[in-house]
Amino acid sequence: MDNNMVGWFEIPVTNMDRAIAFYNAVFKIEIQAQDFGGTLMGWFPFSEGKPGAAGSLIQNQAYQPSDKKGTLVYFNSKDVDNELSRIEGAGGQVVQTKTQISPDIGYMAIFIDSEGNRIALHSRT
Repeated sequence: MDNNMVGWFEIPVTNMDRAIAFYNAVFKIEIQAQDFGGTLMGWFPFSEGKPGAAGSLIQNQAYQPSDKKGTLVYFNSKDVDNELSRIEGAGGQVVQTKTQISPDIGYMAIFIDSEGNRIALHSRT
């Protein structure tokens, strides 16, 4: 295989403005919403040639946030404690604090975003 298996992800939202404010605050990024004929999308920053998949927030009646079912998206971090420290202040909830997976793999944490999605973080330290 020439590339990583995951090429794109979408995180469902019910309120794009609230979701953008949450992710901007937690990750210290700037997401802009675009309207595609009634489907709102807000792309996460992406750098061509760097590892990791591209993705977006998406608001459409066919998409429903979920805190217990379905796929779990992991965001990369230098240290998951950085983002965890901003989640509750941004309107989310920490579900699992920084937990070591193994010395070789690193750490993970889980949170519920402003829209009710279960999302994870991963860092080597």
